[in-house]
Amino acid sequence: MSAYRETSERAKIPAQRFADLILDMGTYLLASGAHCGRLNSNLGRLATAWEFEMNMNPTFKGLLVTVKDLNDPSNIITCYKSSPAHNVHLAVLTDVSHLSWKVQEEKLSITEVEKEFTKIKTKSHYNDIIVAIAVGLSCAGLCLFSFGDWINALITFSAAFIGYIVKVLFANRKYNPMICISIAAFITTLITGLGKLYGIGAHPEAAMATAVLYLIPGVPLINCVIDLIEGYLASAINRALFGGFILLCIAAGMTLCITLMGISNF
Repeated sequence: MSAYRETSERAKIPAQRFADLILDMGTYLLASGAHCGRLNSNLGRLATAWEFEMNMNPTFKGLLVTVKDLNDPSNIITCYKSSPAHNVHLAVLTDVSHLSWKVQEEKLSITEVEKEFTKIKTKSHYNDIIVAIAVGLSCAGLCLFSFGDWINALITFSAAFIGYIVKVLFANRKYNPMICISIAAFITTLITGLGKLYGIGAHPEAAMATAVLYLIPGVPLINCVIDLIEGYLASAINRALFGGFILLCIAAGMTLCITLMGISNF
């Protein structure tokens, strides 16, 4: 009887309900750092398990999908949803992937998937202090690779740590992300620039060059290349422009700080 109810529920899934679920999952995946190929594979498993045909057109800011019930051609709908603010969370990508495999292998109902995905969305994000420490250590390591000494690395750690915290504080106040990045680049360069002005360490310019690297949009740029290879040209172009503008904001923040501090030989 239980198996009959599960089969009956899957057979009666309205296209609107299925579309709402995959739009919610798809836009959340986009915001968490997924490339378009991952969206297609994860959501495609749901469509296959519940006997829907799915066509999707992802962009950097949203997702357009058309779903059609293979058993009832009249059960069809096309919907669009904008993605939330982008905030990379790789654990979400893993959890959604596991959930999509469970749907295919364990024949979960749509109600069960909706409940599981609600739990995934409530997953807490990475602790800001821990991320700031990791950011500082990674930039300090890059400073050492760039022939800076331990004093330069310590300055780099401090600058990256403080810059990241400042970025988070402004982001929490709902400032435009590009403004947050420009301010963070300015503050980070201000701290490392003092080392350059006073000649602290063997290579203070190494600290200036590496402390801002935590702002580089690695995930959008990597996903841009993946989307380009897989043929999602619209999304690839959007990601490239987004990443390029972030780089421009980093350069603007650094240039303003260097100019105000009078550093002319960097």
